[in-house]
Amino acid sequence: MPATDASAADLPGAGIDGLAVELDGRTLWVTLDRPKQRNSLTWAMITGLKTIFERVRSDRRVGAVVLTGAGDRAFCSGADLSGMTGGSAFEMHESRGQLPALFEAMWASGTPTIAAVRGYCLAGGMGLALACDLVVVADDAVFGTPEINVGLWPYVISVPLLRSMPPKRALELMMTGRRIDAAEADRFGFVARLVAVDELRSATTELARGLSEAPTGVMALGRDSFYRVVDASATMQFGTVANDKAQVAMAAAFASRPCCLNATNAGPSTSSAMPSRKAVSSRTIWRRVRTR
Repeated sequence: MPATDASAADLPGAGIDGLAVELDGRTLWVTLDRPKQRNSLTWAMITGLKTIFERVRSDRRVGAVVLTGAGDRAFCSGADLSGMTGGSAFEMHESRGQLPALFEAMWASGTPTIAAVRGYCLAGGMGLALACDLVVVADDAVFGTPEINVGLWPYVISVPLLRSMPPKRALELMMTGRRIDAAEADRFGFVARLVAVDELRSATTELARGLSEAPTGVMALGRDSFYRVVDASATMQFGTVANDKAQVAMAAAFASRPCCLNATNAGPSTSSAMPSRKAVSSRTIWRRVRTR
């Protein structure tokens, strides 16, 4: 078990049915904890995950978030459709927006996210994994979007799939509903690490530790910039790269200005490269660069 100095009851996501959380160093491990149901997602779990990612941006204890599944059968088999019925037509319609809202909260969290995947990773579960920044995969993992086989189309997870692989690869999976193993997933390009099952935890821990120790402000701004570029048109991309706050920070550094970009989810930088400089806000840096 990981060592932690934080009360479990105080962690983001603590006490939410179907989720288990633990803090290992500065890495928050969030486990989808319904192994008998192959960790399928309920509305409560989706809402809880969204709350977690909204909170971690301002939680200085957390430098990275890992999503994983309980047991050895599945990361997540998708939505628990049996628990997503009932209520008025309006309520059901409104509920359909919860998964996209979760994805947006993940991307806006300012915190590196990793999916640690073994076993089945299907439908909405595949969307959840690929909504993470990086995916560490055990060699027994199986991915797929089987919705077409029951007369549905995986609209909701289209964005994380298209962000993670060539469009025609994603389209093939959605059109055929076929499943791919870990080796083929690696060839598709969305796997950051492919490891043996018994190395999944250690490999993910090592990766998360490195991300959590990086300069948090630069990480948050750079990550935000990356996703804006991915989502923008080519014309907009050049403007994003040229005018991003991260570029302002670089300009300040080259001008020998104090620059220690720490997002609200972390304390002062411990980088040895600038041990005597005081932390300043990105707004201050922007003002200094503009008035030179």
